[in-house]
Amino acid sequence: MVTFNELIHSGRLVLVDFFATWCGPCKMMPPILKELKNSVGDKATIIKIDVDKNPEVARQFQIQGVPTLILFRNGKVLWRQSGVVPAANLKQVIEQHA
Repeated sequence: MVTFNELIHSGRLVLVDFFATWCGPCKMMPPILKELKNSVGDKATIIKIDVDKNPEVARQFQIQGVPTLILFRNGKVLWRQSGVVPAANLKQVIEQHA
């Protein structure tokens, strides 16, 4: 199994959704991410990280609020935003960096 660090340090674009199970706005993200995946296909890998189950990763990236979305490539943060982001906006961000 590929680790989180291996994944974000790969040459691929990786969009990470930092979320919590108790967070209301976070519950709005799965259908948005599904729509995004359908529209960007293999341009980006999309993963979800539960901040309560992965506190060290949340600390590493200073996640203060959830949901927080971060786009990585080669371990670098290319883009970051907190809150619910519409699929169309996420698609634009991915295409800017693809």
